[in-house]
Amino acid sequence: MASEITYAEVKFKNESPAPVVKVPPETKKPEHHPQKYPLWLPWSISLLLLLVCFALVVILLVVPFCHSTDQPTALQQQFSDWRCDSAVPQGTARGWTCCPKGWRRFQRSCYFLSSDMMNWAESEQNCTGMGSQLVVINSNEEQVFLSMLIKQPPKRENFYIGLFAEKVGKWQWVDKTPYNVTAAFWRKGEPSDYLDENCTVMHVPEKSLNNWNDVKSDFMHHRICEAAAVTV
Repeated sequence: MASEITYAEVKFKNESPAPVVKVPPETKKPEHHPQKYPLWLPWSISLLLLLVCFALVVILLVVPFCHSTDQPTALQQQFSDWRCDSAVPQGTARGWTCCPKGWRRFQRSCYFLSSDMMNWAESEQNCTGMGSQLVVINSNEEQVFLSMLIKQPPKRENFYIGLFAEKVGKWQWVDKTPYNVTAAFWRKGEPSDYLDENCTVMHVPEKSLNNWNDVKSDFMHHRICEAAAVTV
């Protein structure tokens, strides 16, 4: 009978333990964050924003003014420094009304009161040279405005306006507006209708609203120039 082979597990106390190999801990490499944008990018953005702001200023102020009319008015061609405000009639398409700096605006007109004096012909020529004319007064409201304006400092006595007579008693405005005697503002006893008193001034010391006086055209007086305001 064949003998049976028996297997058993045997542990020897003197058996050396299996060597333990120490693996050095993995050195953690510092994380490298790639730069998200180049150093010059913030400067470029700042410059771009500055250019955008400048463009907006040009679009909102300069461009509308340059294109306020198909052709620049004579007044626009003469002046580069303007003062604008938003007091325009309701329903208008544009939002600013402008007059040259140093001029005063009333409704849709700009007015210039001179500090120097000239005769009537020189006064009209001077106003025309600025793209305007000697003032033409069309309403009671305009007369009130100008009567208050001429009393402001510095103190002056007479201002030429655009009313003259080629013949005695035949008064007319420089822009051919029909003369209406019922809408005139002559001082008491005026016009005197002397042959050589064929031009008109507003007399500053007059306290009433009727302050027009006829004078000789070669007298030296201040002047009021008028031009249409520019809307943008």
